[in-house]
Amino acid sequence: MTPTSRPLNVTRVLLTITTTLRPATDLGYLLVKHPDRVHEFTVSTGRAYVCYPEATPERCTAALVLDIDPAALRTRGRERPDDFTLGRFVNDRPYAASSLLSAAIAQVFRSALRGTSKERPDLVATPVPLELRLPALRCRGGADLAEELFGPLGWEVTAIPINDSRYVDLTLKGTVRIADALNQIYVLLPVLDDAKHYWVAPDEVDKLLRAGTGWLAGHPKRGLIARRYLAHRRSLASVALARLAEEEADDSVETAATETDEDAELPETARKEPLALQRRRAVTAALAAAGAERVLDLGCGGGALLGDLVGDRRYTEIVGVDVSTLALAMAERRLRLDRLPERQRSRIKLLQGALTYRDDRLKGYDAAVLMEVIEHLDEPRLPALADAVFGHARPATVIVTTPNVEYNVRYEGLTGMRHHDHRFEWSRAAFAAWCAGVAADHGYSVDVTGVGDADPEVGAPTQLAVFTS
Repeated sequence: MTPTSRPLNVTRVLLTITTTLRPATDLGYLLVKHPDRVHEFTVSTGRAYVCYPEATPERCTAALVLDIDPAALRTRGRERPDDFTLGRFVNDRPYAASSLLSAAIAQVFRSALRGTSKERPDLVATPVPLELRLPALRCRGGADLAEELFGPLGWEVTAIPINDSRYVDLTLKGTVRIADALNQIYVLLPVLDDAKHYWVAPDEVDKLLRAGTGWLAGHPKRGLIARRYLAHRRSLASVALARLAEEEADDSVETAATETDEDAELPETARKEPLALQRRRAVTAALAAAGAERVLDLGCGGGALLGDLVGDRRYTEIVGVDVSTLALAMAERRLRLDRLPERQRSRIKLLQGALTYRDDRLKGYDAAVLMEVIEHLDEPRLPALADAVFGHARPATVIVTTPNVEYNVRYEGLTGMRHHDHRFEWSRAAFAAWCAGVAADHGYSVDVTGVGDADPEVGAPTQLAVFTS
């Protein structure tokens, strides 16, 4: 990070995205914006434009220019928090990156944020060389905070203070999927600014978790990120951190003893050992008790459980299966497969496949794990999953975990289900009934227990079933 100051010299909010991918003009496929056109959009506070000031096979740059109408900011004043403006009629928002730019990114680059491209699905799943620049970013915490937020995500960070102000000229360089890069910018702009141009409601938790998929749960500053993104609403930050820990926490998650001061202010329930870690320990203990050596992780997602299994020599073959090629790409990065010695690498396979269809590649294994998977399927599809896993693949042991919906009342501020993508969440009685039916239909016995601190009234937060043939 370079300490040299730079004078302020911008007239409009600007983000540039540059790649040296060959051909570099494929950036148009990544952003779903053709390099030969100027793309114009109406946003709530003005106009947004995407253009390509540079477009050659060797180097291509896309620029997002946000032309903010100060009059629109003034007339919308009653709809915004008072601390967002620096004055009723004079403020910095037309000139510095903030949540206004985040909102424009969400609207203009909607497909790129989701990681989808009809023309080049292979390309959007691939990390590419990128350089992102925000020449005027309001940063409460200065250049050091920009480094602390983007550095752990693998970016080379150059944050140059602009004179002696609270603004920095930020440049990020790295080899990253375009969806990851945009989602990180989308979240961290208002975090660095520490303000939003609209009132923060409970649905902002879902927005944060969607955009933070694959990177936020393991971030050393996740507590600060949650608090600032959610406008210091402690109840929402507590829910967000609890859900992050449950859904995506990896081995780098720290305990309260190593949290920042801002994290320490959170309720104790948000600083306990993550339920995700307790769940993985319960699953690996069940695998060890079964004596399994060749293991399937069905619906492996980003590979948290795979990482635990790879570190244990008893497992001679480990297969991760997921319907999402993006999830498999994240798992590959998490496991660092390209850096493992060949002997280690040969123990691991990552397969793309749908769990509701019979797949001969999955037959003959000692054990299969469905960890927090079934609740992501529509209930009418569960018989197909049971047929494919228990009927066709027929591993000797199947381990299933799923949320206990009765426990949800213990999560302060939680409304609805624990994750925006859950199709259902079962009570203990409903899960036990499903397990008994599957076991009877396919010739297994089953033992159902819980994971996490058990509540005398509503049980444990996670339900766990071990099927044995």
